[in-house]
Amino acid sequence: MPSLIANVLTLNRFRQSDDPIWREIRYFRGVLILAIAFTLLAAALEGLGIGVILSFLQSLTSPNSEAFQTGLKWFDVNVLAIHAPATERLYRISGLILLTTWLRSLCTYWSQAFSGLAQVNLTDRLRERLFNQMQALSLSYYTKTQAGELVNIVTSEIYQVPYACQVMMVFGTASITILAYLVALVLLSWQLSILSVLLFGLLAVGITTLLKQLQGVSVTRSKVAGQYSSLALEFIYGIRTVHAFAAQEFERQRFNAANAAMSKVGKKTAQLNALIDPITEAGATTILVGMLALAFMTLLPANQIQSATLLTFLFVLFRLMPAVRQVNLTRAQLRGFQGAFDNIKQLLRSDDKPYLQNGSLLFPGLRSEIMFNAVNFGYTPDQLVLHDLTLTIPAGKMTALVGASGAGKSTLVDLIPRFYDPTSGQVTLDDVDSRQFDIYSLRQKLAIVSQDTFIFNASVWENIAYAMPEVTEAAVQEAARLSNALEFIQELPQGFDTVLGDRGVRLSGGQRQRIAIARALLRDPEILILDEATSALDSISERLIQESLEELAVGRTVIAIAHRLSTIARADQVVVLDRGRIVEQGTYHKLLERRGHLWKYHRMQHENIYDEKVS
Repeated sequence: MPSLIANVLTLNRFRQSDDPIWREIRYFRGVLILAIAFTLLAAALEGLGIGVILSFLQSLTSPNSEAFQTGLKWFDVNVLAIHAPATERLYRISGLILLTTWLRSLCTYWSQAFSGLAQVNLTDRLRERLFNQMQALSLSYYTKTQAGELVNIVTSEIYQVPYACQVMMVFGTASITILAYLVALVLLSWQLSILSVLLFGLLAVGITTLLKQLQGVSVTRSKVAGQYSSLALEFIYGIRTVHAFAAQEFERQRFNAANAAMSKVGKKTAQLNALIDPITEAGATTILVGMLALAFMTLLPANQIQSATLLTFLFVLFRLMPAVRQVNLTRAQLRGFQGAFDNIKQLLRSDDKPYLQNGSLLFPGLRSEIMFNAVNFGYTPDQLVLHDLTLTIPAGKMTALVGASGAGKSTLVDLIPRFYDPTSGQVTLDDVDSRQFDIYSLRQKLAIVSQDTFIFNASVWENIAYAMPEVTEAAVQEAARLSNALEFIQELPQGFDTVLGDRGVRLSGGQRQRIAIARALLRDPEILILDEATSALDSISERLIQESLEELAVGRTVIAIAHRLSTIARADQVVVLDRGRIVEQGTYHKLLERRGHLWKYHRMQHENIYDEKVS
């Protein structure tokens, strides 16, 4: 009994530590109930089989003795045939053994089938929840979390869930079978049963000590696996930098260190797992031999047990040993899954993660202005990036943001689509706080082209028409033409059907930027945000795209972050930022006349151009 209690507590701790996972079971409760029902039925048939085997052994060893009876008169007379000759009773019992065996096998099949269905449903639900969770999280979460750890959870550790469920089902089945065996053992001989429980309880204590070590190693293994995945992703995404800096040896050393950590944890896990089975088998065999010797030396001579009963007891004990062994192995496996389940649970938690609270108002479109009212913002509360910023961006006009790196330009525009919310103050659209709008209706009215262009590993067509499945071919081609991308697209091997590779490795920086601009133009946005959108283009392409953007800017609200001041000369207003504060604001030419901050940037760029021409 101590062994069974330890096993139940192990499963209970495993279940309680993963509440977000177990809550998903309510969506397929019926399937799980059927799996458990067939498991219980199989265990009941196992117990019935033991009683039949006792009758069978009694008929073989003592055919002239009184027939075995269950106490159910109808069953004893019509099925066991207690009044029939010994030979007929033996035939009937043999048939009953075969019947219970086949019924138990059928129940076991249905138990495993429904269990497998439950595993698939649970994994499917968890994958969906993890994806929805990652979509709902604020961008600030991703700035503090390694991508490799997330990838490890959603691609590796999530697939341990069905295996863990299968192990838990095996664990439950074996535990119920052990319970049935224990009941049978007590009915056969309470003296030997007490001794069995005590001895197997001591064995369970020793196994539990090993399992605690294994659980600690499993948590470490999940952490090391996340670090390994992060390193692998960094290497793949930064392969050009690795080659450019001849850093292959440095990366090899980093990889070897991470690989060595993985190997160390793997070896420790293998060593602990390898101990479970031998200790269980050797301990159980020792207990069995000792009890057999004790029974023959004490109980049989004192007529406290019959030989048929002793044989049945030993048969049940033999059947019990594999079940105990299986339970101990599954306990070890469950502890091994603990690290993965903890990581999944942690990612699904909502009380320790940043979320953007969605509004309820549908954004009808910008009619008047975007206003920043005394806005303060910091990625961490103690380090503000924007300080008491007040700014009006009129609708249908072009506003340019200028400033040195780190001045807060990109941070400012990130507050408009609500990638982040102000630490204090308000961002309003037509005098309505942006937090009151439904995020999706707001973002559908704007488009963003950033300096960090992301190209999907898909065709040119799919990249331009991203998230717009109903768009026409003419519209895609027109967007490509306006962004000065049509010519190089037509020169690609399959034209618009050419797959661009991971992060667009088949394209140059300027070509990637033009694809991103075409993607933004296709949305026909009311608000267009250009975060140094032409920074990766050559002078000719920049001029052509600038002409297209000027035409498209008519009637739209454009916020442009400019590194090259020549691209914002026609802006309706220029806002100069310095360390998160507005230091100048006005038209481009008026600010030049003031000879302030913009004049300094203008002079530096023209001096650089002059130096380049002279050289």
